[in-house]
Amino acid sequence: MSGICGLISLDGANPKPEDLAAMAKVLGRRGPDGTNLLQLDTAGLGHTLLATTPESLFETLPYRDTDSGATITADVRLDNREELLAKLALDGQTATIGDGELILRAYLAWGDTCLDHLLGDFAFVIWDPRNMRLFCARDQLGVRQLIYYHQPNKVFAFATEPAAILAVDAMPRDLNEGRIADFLYDDLEGIDFTSTFYEQLFRLPPAHSLTLDESGLALRRYWTLTPGPELKLPSDEAYAKAFLDVFTKAVHCRLRSPTPVGSMLSGGMDSGSVVAVASRLLADEGLGPLETFSAVGPDPETCVETKAAYAAMTMPDLNPHVTNYAELGSLMPELLDLTQRSEEPFDAHMVLPRAVYLTAHRAGIKVMLDGVSGDIVLGHGIQIARLLRAGKWRQALQNVRGEKRFWGHPFPIWKTLLHPAWTAFVPKPIRRKRRRLLEARERRQSTDTSLLHPDFARKVRFPERLHTYQKTFGDMDKSSAEDRADLIVHPHLAVARERYDRVASCVAIEPRDPFMDLRVVDFCLSLPANQLLSDGWPKMILRRAMDGQLPDQVRWRHGKQHLGGDFTQTVFSGASNTRPLNARSPHALGQFIKPEIVLEAGQGERKDDNVNERLNIIYFANWFRIQVYE
Repeated sequence: MSGICGLISLDGANPKPEDLAAMAKVLGRRGPDGTNLLQLDTAGLGHTLLATTPESLFETLPYRDTDSGATITADVRLDNREELLAKLALDGQTATIGDGELILRAYLAWGDTCLDHLLGDFAFVIWDPRNMRLFCARDQLGVRQLIYYHQPNKVFAFATEPAAILAVDAMPRDLNEGRIADFLYDDLEGIDFTSTFYEQLFRLPPAHSLTLDESGLALRRYWTLTPGPELKLPSDEAYAKAFLDVFTKAVHCRLRSPTPVGSMLSGGMDSGSVVAVASRLLADEGLGPLETFSAVGPDPETCVETKAAYAAMTMPDLNPHVTNYAELGSLMPELLDLTQRSEEPFDAHMVLPRAVYLTAHRAGIKVMLDGVSGDIVLGHGIQIARLLRAGKWRQALQNVRGEKRFWGHPFPIWKTLLHPAWTAFVPKPIRRKRRRLLEARERRQSTDTSLLHPDFARKVRFPERLHTYQKTFGDMDKSSAEDRADLIVHPHLAVARERYDRVASCVAIEPRDPFMDLRVVDFCLSLPANQLLSDGWPKMILRRAMDGQLPDQVRWRHGKQHLGGDFTQTVFSGASNTRPLNARSPHALGQFIKPEIVLEAGQGERKDDNVNERLNIIYFANWFRIQVYE
């Protein structure tokens, strides 16, 4: 997870070297292992290195091909290197050719269709002087980020982070007020794939390429997630074995590193499964133990999550590290500072993972595995409604009873069945009409029940934003796999991975998630739904695959418990600056937030039942102060 940046002059003037240097300086914390800048007349490209693959130790980016002059800068980890090297007749250069150069070789061989051959996490930019053309792309699921600014006939700027682009004095800094409303409403982070907190800076969407030449700028979707035929295997055990084979390959690819790899380890199935497979692979190669990092509380006997996390730590070939929210000690000053200086207000909520990443950083870790995407990739969608529609009432009832047990729902069975029965049997036009009525009511109430100043809500047309965001999943006219694919490619997953990327990069760590491997995604979409939900147990195939590898206390744990709130409360209750509202703040923030709420927050008078609102005001006030006053 390195940093990339660049400036392309579109008016014939050469980019200023000091501007490119300023961009790279911002990305220095993301890539502390070296900075390299390359000036190519009207194009300037930069790279800040975090050396997280063996080949990156020998590769210098930006890389220029001497014959064509084509030059690449890239933030990349490729998972199909051997296949690409063979296709490009580069087999003898396995140890010396880096992933960035490999992408450039693919581009020179196949042009834009090189994207059809790439497997892994990547964001890259290629400048091709042969036709004065820029070619950029981002990986299929959006694990790596790419931000850009385009002023036609003047300049094109790109970087891994908006702040790097804004380091150039001439760049516009207009805040995107719609995005501010998204945060203050507290639920619209995943409204789209393109917007940033700056009006004229955009994210390149996942699975898209961008070209810029004499005809202008063009975006193209190069990949679509399309489920294949359903997998038919003779037994549950066969499905579990097939999944484990694919999952093991995904984990193995993400262990490629010149330094020891770490992994998050909670008390849940997803990170636990990653750790179980990774530790076994490392042990087989004589490279263990695996460094693991867990967030815990002070008392395992009263905290289900903490007890399960300690149970997970009993797996063999691990070197566990714990971050206890009651014993943050020396982490506190840096943890608070990182939280208050979050790149986006949304990131400030990430106190727990930030604490874990900080612990890992201090232990010398550069690469951290996680299982963040497991819930979505292994999600079962509206399986109970589909069982009801198919007349499989007994199976549906078994799953409802099991879900009630798993989640500890207090509701009676008949009440739990209402929603899936509504989805299964009520005609779609009636369901659509009711949904529209509910959405309209929510839009009318949005300015009354949120932090948003009514005038600000009208200015950004917030009801329209809410309508754009609101989307129901679970279309009975689609197949189960198509429904699940919609969830995987929804902005929710992309923005979550972007958030983890930003938080980890602040301490020079590259996060890697095996559940985001396209082979795992394709396999999971091929599964019959009963391999994902069985007797109320979600992710059943993963539970079966982990038999004998993950402790049963974790494998058959009921429900979920998250310690994020405890970490946040500890950090902010121990901080002297939990009310960052200065004399200018009521006026400055009052243009966005209801004035009476700003006043109450400034005086520390928000009620306990508004803790989340109070934190959102603090997070936004910190971010806004940095953007406007620093």
